[in-house]
Amino acid sequence: MESTPQQVGAGEDHSRTENQRLTQATGPRVAADENQKIGGDIKMAKNPAFIPERKAIFEELYAVQQAKYKEMPRQKIRILLPDGKEKEGTSFETTPLDIAKGISNSLAEKLVVSKVKFLNRVGTLDTGLINPDAEGAEHGEQWELYDSFRPLEGDCELKLVTFDDPEGKMVFWHSSAHILGESMEREYGVHLCHGPPTESGFFYDAYCGHHGHFSQENYKPIEEAAKKVISEKQVFQRIILSKEEALRLFAYNPFKVQLIATKIPDGGKVTAYRNGDLIDLCTGPHVPNTGRVKAFKVMKNSSAYWLGKATNDSLQRIYGVTFPSKKELDDHITFIEEAAKRDHRIIGKQQDLFAHHILSPGCGFWYPYGAKIYNKLIDLIRDEYRVRGYNEVITPNMFNLKLWKTSGHYKNYKDNIYLFKVEHQGFGMKPMNCPGHCLMFDSTVRSYRELPIRYGDFGVLHRNEITGALSGLTRVRRFQQDDAHIFAAPSQIMEEVLGVLDFLDHVYSIFGFHFELELSTRPADKLGDDAMWDQAEAALAEALNRFGKPWKENPGDGAFYGPKIDIKVFDALKRPHQCGTVQLDFQLPIRFDLKYKTDEAGHSSDQSSQVSGSSHHHHDKHQKELLNKDGHKCGCDEEGTPTTEEHKKPALRTETFPKDDLDEEEFVWTEHPLKAGFARPVIIHRAILGSVERFVAILIEHLAGKWPFFISPRQAKVVPISEKHIGYCESVMLYLHKAGFEVELDRSNAQLNKKIRNAQLEQWNYILVAGEEEAAVGMVDIRSRDNQRLGKKRIDDLVEYFKDQNPKPSRSHEKLYTKIWSPEDYPRQAVAAQAEPAVQAEAQPAAQAEGSQQ
Repeated sequence: MESTPQQVGAGEDHSRTENQRLTQATGPRVAADENQKIGGDIKMAKNPAFIPERKAIFEELYAVQQAKYKEMPRQKIRILLPDGKEKEGTSFETTPLDIAKGISNSLAEKLVVSKVKFLNRVGTLDTGLINPDAEGAEHGEQWELYDSFRPLEGDCELKLVTFDDPEGKMVFWHSSAHILGESMEREYGVHLCHGPPTESGFFYDAYCGHHGHFSQENYKPIEEAAKKVISEKQVFQRIILSKEEALRLFAYNPFKVQLIATKIPDGGKVTAYRNGDLIDLCTGPHVPNTGRVKAFKVMKNSSAYWLGKATNDSLQRIYGVTFPSKKELDDHITFIEEAAKRDHRIIGKQQDLFAHHILSPGCGFWYPYGAKIYNKLIDLIRDEYRVRGYNEVITPNMFNLKLWKTSGHYKNYKDNIYLFKVEHQGFGMKPMNCPGHCLMFDSTVRSYRELPIRYGDFGVLHRNEITGALSGLTRVRRFQQDDAHIFAAPSQIMEEVLGVLDFLDHVYSIFGFHFELELSTRPADKLGDDAMWDQAEAALAEALNRFGKPWKENPGDGAFYGPKIDIKVFDALKRPHQCGTVQLDFQLPIRFDLKYKTDEAGHSSDQSSQVSGSSHHHHDKHQKELLNKDGHKCGCDEEGTPTTEEHKKPALRTETFPKDDLDEEEFVWTEHPLKAGFARPVIIHRAILGSVERFVAILIEHLAGKWPFFISPRQAKVVPISEKHIGYCESVMLYLHKAGFEVELDRSNAQLNKKIRNAQLEQWNYILVAGEEEAAVGMVDIRSRDNQRLGKKRIDDLVEYFKDQNPKPSRSHEKLYTKIWSPEDYPRQAVAAQAEPAVQAEAQPAAQAEGSQQ
């Protein structure tokens, strides 16, 4: 299963894609071999000489651009608003900000950015513009974020976006990064490198020379400079530059020069933005002016490397956050303080749950208490597998590179796979389970009667994350997922997805998570025919509708290999997380030539296996080999006859992998046509928890370390009033231990109140106090970790009290076991009376036979 990076996207029409673009588009993207130190030595000083020189060049180039804009055709254009109203404007004159002012001044004041979908453009200066993160946005194919101060270029649909919208926040913080960059340049004369928005603010990387660095002492001067920039209400200006013009404008900065030289092809164009003294390469868009920011704060600083590579120049990174009001900033600071208290790394250490070691970066060491939580989460999923028709499998940790080349991961995911040689052949540690599950499905000839087949796998996965990206349990190198893959007929997609949604609803409700659902549909680079996508998207939409919870659509945000349902889980601090996923995959079945026999009519059946039936694989006598000697399967049937396609395509795909340091032989993957009477299954990638490590981190911060009883590693602490009561308390502890609870005995010499307080601080759910009085009647006096007195209970009653705190069985338990055999249906006396004549009848011939032998 391939995990999806977390995005804080919401709203309609490409919102997640736009957020990715905003957080990534301004990032350095140069050739992989650009590993060298290029910064040279600079001195940190106020108001460096390059600022006025750069400004003069910009004004010269900007005047030329404005003259070109004056020559663009002025025509009447139609501007369609979301409420159905239509406004009239003039091309290359009317701006989205003008439209907002026409609606209300308050809306214009709140406006951050606009979204535009051009129906036709009268003209544009953007031809040849290099903007790799917004393909298709230039010719009306997609919605695009658009500067509210930029004149509209033709008939369009228009949306006005404020800070309350997630995309508005991204643009607001992107513009704020430019305010930060201008302040850093003004105060210290640094060379700016990279300044994007993030999901919680923004940062700017800067080169300070061989010896320069930032510390907390620099925060106040930067904040004061930022306040001045904000008070000046500097307007943002957008300019389109040729490669040569960009090199001239940024000649003073070797980092910008390297970006331009390697990222922009000859003849290409790029955009830059100016506000006040700052001019920087940027795809935009931005707020109308810096005065929209009302509250600015520097949050922290750290070190970074140019292009993220330790062999390159060391940079200094300043993080900041801004808001449209001081109250929102104050609320955010309060939120940050609360989040810091809940930090899973701190609580994990306090509760002795897990640790990391420099000798194994990114790989958690789970101590006994942490391992109990970890295993209980897996057991929770495993218990549901039993009643939902999943079958747990175990797959290898390493595979020959032929597998990763067949799956496509070697081409697209190679840098994240740990690679090595075994007996002169290349191997890789698995970063996901899906290719291994494809081999299992392909191990025999399959029939439609077997489908759906549901494989669950808790296998260990490894991903090669760079050291600087590792963070607690949320970004690791070694982890496990509650990973499952469902091999289904297309007609089974809806029911299977509905079952997955019910599964995740049950699990998330146990922990008190609110979640939201989004359907991401076909992207522009999709593979497969439209009919297949139509059927899959309709099945997902029907499943979502039948599930009954609200959902949104993200047009164009699906993966190239299939549509998906994104699930955003919100914790106690209302932070979004992506844990579960439901992803349809049409391509892996093609990559591995997966197929199943259809029914006699030659089409796939709607029949689904029963809960117990998905594990019974009907092995055909013609057992298939997974790979031939060349590493891929032959496209012929048992008689050597070439197979035929079920879905006609212009051409079958082929990929060639030349020999390299790991593989001494060339490998060729070829798409194979289907035999008549066979169909391709659809793979549903499915996770509920996602990474167990990451889910534990989210749970810690969601619960603030206060574990619910059923998953707590510290359920009950037995506390004797004095040393002479230890014997009785030990018997209580053993009784509860035998009943399956996590219980310990306090044998310390501390005073009673101290023992109770220690147990509460250690987050024991219950403290069971016993002395002479309790021992005499077989009871304990119960306190909660929140110091509630719950009274006294007999130990056997306490066991039932504890059991009642387990989560209620899911609907799948109730549904499966409605027809379960029950002893109440067969009273022993009635059954014995009915069976007695039969026993006597059987005994009589036996006695006669015995007599005849005698």
